[in-house]
Amino acid sequence: MSAIHARINVAYPDYSLDVDLELPGQGITALFGPSGTGKTTFLRAMAGLETTKDSRIEVGGEVWQDDARGLFLPPYRRPLGFVFQNVHLFDHLDIRRNLEFGMRRVPAAKRTIPLDCAIELLGIGHLMTREPCTLSGGERQRVGIARALAASPRILLLDEPLAALDMQRKTEIMPYLERLNQQLKIPMLYVSHSLDEVARLADHIVLLKAGRVIASDESGRLLTRLDMPLAHGDTAAATITGRVVDHDPGFHLACVEFPGGRLHFPNDALRLGQQVRLRIQARDVSLTLERQSGTSILNSIDATVVDLSDDSVGQVMVGLDIAGSRMLCRLTRKSAVALGLEPGKALFAQVKGVAVID
Repeated sequence: MSAIHARINVAYPDYSLDVDLELPGQGITALFGPSGTGKTTFLRAMAGLETTKDSRIEVGGEVWQDDARGLFLPPYRRPLGFVFQNVHLFDHLDIRRNLEFGMRRVPAAKRTIPLDCAIELLGIGHLMTREPCTLSGGERQRVGIARALAASPRILLLDEPLAALDMQRKTEIMPYLERLNQQLKIPMLYVSHSLDEVARLADHIVLLKAGRVIASDESGRLLTRLDMPLAHGDTAAATITGRVVDHDPGFHLACVEFPGGRLHFPNDALRLGQQVRLRIQARDVSLTLERQSGTSILNSIDATVVDLSDDSVGQVMVGLDIAGSRMLCRLTRKSAVALGLEPGKALFAQVKGVAVID
């Protein structure tokens, strides 16, 4: 599917959104930024629910809106699915009939996602005869996403779909979102305030502030750019994609190879040959000028300092190049001075913790 072009201008007396974006035609694009910065307004404009001026929206080669030409497809004619933070289901219908309702505006000949496929992808087959009032929050969200998919959308808009859920329910539903991304190839625009969600799910990130685009880039790059706020603080992390090449069943370790080396970490669930995305927090990386022995840290990787930036009081964030992959290390200013850190310096990155996020 070709790219998404969205030039959107929405003006209110005390607020405006003015963006011009070219976004990938597949994968998950996360819209990230403080409250009130225009993320939900952007989704609503994509859906045709906002009054705009000088705007143009094109999805997959089809122009949905061009204010200069007086072209405007109303919301009901835009082939999209919209999932809100709080899913509203019809209480007088069981779950199957709720899903069938989502299919009604799509002629049978134009349905690209069979209802049974949406049900299977979201793992809700056992809920079909249930009433909405009997569902948990996580189950309601999965039904809401399945209902949006039942309309065979060309794009899926998700407005903080996990915000109302506790951590257990969030952990439960994120694998389903990843599964949709991998199997359906429908582009998703995903609004979130959670950096953990964005780091885990997003292929591309749009960073918004006060109704303007601060940056738009592939997630692995934007998460580690020291001129961006996402690469600072206690939650700063890098993502690395690799492939499982070995197991150590005696110690329950998996080994993932990426262009910069190998990473070992506890995991029994990964398959040999499986491609995975890993998250490495800056606080879990330490630096040394010589390769260490007699240490509990399993992973020591050749690295080169690319850039440095002040972080919190007395701390520095270091950007590292690992054979083309980007990694972050957060350490004290005293340690940075003691190591003589500067761009171009070769050293070793010791990775203490690795999380599988995809």
